[in-house]
Amino acid sequence: MLAPKGKVLVMLQMNGGNDGLNTVIPVRNDIYYKERKRIAVPRETSLSLGTEAGLHPVLSALKNAYDDGEMAVLNSVGYPNPDRSHFRSMDIWQSASAASEYWQTGWIGRFLDAQCAGRPSAALEIDDTLSLALKGTQSKGLALKDPKRLYESAHNQYFVDYSAAHTDQHEEAPVAYLYKTMAETLSSADYLFEQSRRKPASGNYPATGLGKQMKTIASLILADTDTSVYYVSLGSFDTHINQEAQQKRLFTEMNEALAAFIKEMKANGKWNDVLLATFSEFGRRVSQNASGGTDHGTANNMILLGGSLREKGLINPMPDLTDLDAGDLKYNIDFRQVYATLLERWLDADAEKILGRKFDMLGFV
Repeated sequence: MLAPKGKVLVMLQMNGGNDGLNTVIPVRNDIYYKERKRIAVPRETSLSLGTEAGLHPVLSALKNAYDDGEMAVLNSVGYPNPDRSHFRSMDIWQSASAASEYWQTGWIGRFLDAQCAGRPSAALEIDDTLSLALKGTQSKGLALKDPKRLYESAHNQYFVDYSAAHTDQHEEAPVAYLYKTMAETLSSADYLFEQSRRKPASGNYPATGLGKQMKTIASLILADTDTSVYYVSLGSFDTHINQEAQQKRLFTEMNEALAAFIKEMKANGKWNDVLLATFSEFGRRVSQNASGGTDHGTANNMILLGGSLREKGLINPMPDLTDLDAGDLKYNIDFRQVYATLLERWLDADAEKILGRKFDMLGFV
């Protein structure tokens, strides 16, 4: 059965620093158009989110979700003393540490430690490698492209024989942990493969990277696996040059994949049990650069999609472009407040224990 309260969280990581101002566009803000003469999205081509904001023109699936009351936008999300390095800022977002601290575990991994011990399939990254976000002290999520490939890899004769040859309960601790992890992976591979065959996704998913990832997630949700968290990535959104074309291409891939996923979840009565959240390691600077792009910035928006949102639309004000920090947006929501809300109110977990301190929660769920 599904994990806590039957709820599923899907985290969509937008690698490279997505430009939030060209995602949720301040269509009535003259400063935006003054600072981005070449790359600003015209108000008349954006998809209206009321009088103050619009969506990038290709994000029609998100616009439909907004119109249906199934989308929320958090503006100006970030953290104190922001870091403009891709790698360091992503580590901060994935570990949920302060900018001055270096943690070796991720916030989802610590969720696994807290209440999903012995269940590696409770958090899945649909990729070849496992991100820091899903690594705990005692528990880790699983990385897989699709259940069939994981099953075939796990049942390679070498691994089967190696696992069978090491059943001694008196192995030294590091070695015993290695074999325990291997056994759990083999068991999870069998479980996920069998479950995924019960009710495969049948929606019209695009044959893109994200399209295939979302189809895999849909199949596992429809099969009622015990997975609480799915983690996927798209990018790179590092648009120093040629931003318009690069962002449009990535948004088209995202839009088509999410349109198929939302449609299938609704058709199967699952949409109220799914919450999808987007994030990026930072936003971009307010002013365009000389190469038709934008450089590394700070605060950004997060988009929430699902059938059970309590708050909908633009939850907080659009970014204040008259009050900048050396040309960058100032944050007014700490991203760990978002995580605390997801953990406590969606995954039924102890957010303070997992995040290491108490954060004020938000009201979107």
